Amino acid sequence: MNIYALYGTSGTGKSSIALELAHRMQIDAIIDDGILIYQGRKVAGTSAKYEKTKIQAVKRAIFHYKEHASEVSNTLTSLAPERLLILGTSQRMIERIVEALGLAEPDEYIPIESIKRPQDIEAARYIRETMGRHVIPIPRVEVEQDFLTSLLSSATRIFSSKKEIGGESTVVHPPFSGGRIIIHPQVLRKMVQGVCNQYEEVDEILKSRASFDDLPRIELTLSMKVPYGSYIPERIRALQSELYEEISYCLNIAPASIDIQVVGLQFSENGVQ
Repeated sequence: MNIYALYGTSGTGKSSIALELAHRMQIDAIIDDGILIYQGRKVAGTSAKYEKTKIQAVKRAIFHYKEHASEVSNTLTSLAPERLLILGTSQRMIERIVEALGLAEPDEYIPIESIKRPQDIEAARYIRETMGRHVIPIPRVEVEQDFLTSLLSSATRIFSSKKEIGGESTVVHPPFSGGRIIIHPQVLRKMVQGVCNQYEEVDEILKSRASFDDLPRIELTLSMKVPYGSYIPERIRALQSELYEEISYCLNIAPASIDIQVVGLQFSENGVQ
């Protein structure tokens, strides 16, 4: 059996791209967060995303529990897939999974940065950190079945029922995801005002708007006063760059776009309007 390992820090989108990578490399089995997926269906294990705390989730993901590890290991032996893809947050984590399941060392380690663009990784991190969305690369119906089984056995609801479908994967909101981040519009406006005050050309901020529904996007409408002969696009790009750095630093969220519209443009000569 050929074993491949896809690794990257939490929230970089490994699970969301696992099916695409498996299809491209003709991989028929995937191990992700405690479950074994074979030909697109969950066949063994329990997802770490069902756990109530992060510590329990980590233990589940590295097959800390012997009964869990034995179930997945025996199923792998029975199915004997030709190629297996293991997902983990680091090479060390994958080594622990391999050891727990009694597998050979991976033939190839694949960093997430080698198959996803930096902006896509940043977007995945944003969605994880602000919306608490986690992907399980199996169809929704299987998540529903597992959820019902767990519900009947424990008599408690152990993960949110809110799900969204993305092809043959399911987005869930586990209890350990940490909720969502809310940024008051006034906070963002003050940050924008502080950066714009450094630019003499900015006469007035007429409107500022931020959207965090999908990706973080900032929209500004400005009036400007510039000397004759000024190259306005260059000053706009400089302002965009300053805003990007300030928002990224203060909020630890990199804006996907900063759109600036100039509706009031006045020219002056030698500093005199």
